[in-house]
Amino acid sequence: MDVPNVLKCLNEALVLQRRSVLQLTTASGSMFGLEVQGVANEMWAFAKEELDDLRRLVEKITALGGDPGTDITETKWSSDPRETVKSLIENETETVDALHAVIPYSGQNSDSEALEHLMEHIIMRKQNQVDWMQRAIREP
Repeated sequence: MDVPNVLKCLNEALVLQRRSVLQLTTASGSMFGLEVQGVANEMWAFAKEELDDLRRLVEKITALGGDPGTDITETKWSSDPRETVKSLIENETETVDALHAVIPYSGQNSDSEALEHLMEHIIMRKQNQVDWMQRAIREP
């Protein structure tokens, strides 16, 4: 395992993961209108899962001897639920790419396999969210 590069990539993903938690939480509490309350509730469920994954990333960084950064990238908000979901799709896709960037440095031993599977698990869950959001804004 290339620990320095793994830690660098994990901390880059951590910055984006914090944004995921905040944007999904904000979206869940700020979408208004009867027609989007189901979407708002789903965003809250996503936000809680994002928080769990944020903790997992911090745990992995510290287990590898690194220090989890505390930076966060810019967050966005719109009063238009469709624009909010489009922004979330864009940001979550960026975060998935950052998580995927960890894998090439993970190596080929047992602890590196666990790291790769953790990244794959988080990526899969986030991609399912992106797919759900894409269906939510799709025009019939």
